[in-house]
Amino acid sequence: MRFGLIVIGDELLCGKRQDKHLPKVIELLALRGLELAWCRIIGDDATLVTRTLLETFACGDIVFSCGGIGATPDDRTRMSAAAALGVDLRPHPEGVRALEARFGRLIKPSQRLRLVEFPEGSQIIPNPVNRIPGFSIREHYFVPGFPNMAWPMIEWVLDSVYAPLHAPGMRTEQAITVLNARESDVIPLLETFVQRHPALRLSCLPSTQPGRYELELGLRGPTAAVTAAMQELKAGVEALGFVWEPVIARRQ
Repeated sequence: MRFGLIVIGDELLCGKRQDKHLPKVIELLALRGLELAWCRIIGDDATLVTRTLLETFACGDIVFSCGGIGATPDDRTRMSAAAALGVDLRPHPEGVRALEARFGRLIKPSQRLRLVEFPEGSQIIPNPVNRIPGFSIREHYFVPGFPNMAWPMIEWVLDSVYAPLHAPGMRTEQAITVLNARESDVIPLLETFVQRHPALRLSCLPSTQPGRYELELGLRGPTAAVTAAMQELKAGVEALGFVWEPVIARRQ
């Protein structure tokens, strides 16, 4: 199964804040032998958020969404999720109890109730920081934009819902540096290699310095398959007359 990430907030697109979620989610997944397939960073535009969620609900991926679930007018993620699914927003009973545990008995109507108005059919994601929960529906997991809240909530989802997918050490990344080579020198080799190993992820990262060219060729995937395929890739590079150097392997 593929994992995706949506990060929502105008403050990221105008430069007021720098996104920290992408590298952290990559790290949290890698610790469990998993990896991120895609990421989208979008603003707080309700139409855009709804359109994005329409696409991601349809794709069948496991998706984490960070940001926009507060109670202020610029927080539109809850409404957009409901619109994308064609359902109503309702105060979630468990969410109401969590609010009452934090703030005392709520008097309706209450602006605080907006914090736990989730699309019908949602489940609660516990928040260990301030006890105001996030929500999940259709394998989408909506958490706050605050890293200190979002990251433990994402970890909770990974460990309580997707523990059977964990496979630490079962995936690896290996790479070599090819000296004095340009991309054009290895394209035929890489095209053939990709056809032979479609399950592996191949990367080609060129580096140029005055009078010197280098390529880092990387493979990522199941450890045994990467180890065997890397030997084939090294032999192909040598057959072209190039010298390679190892890059330290990065296990997941």
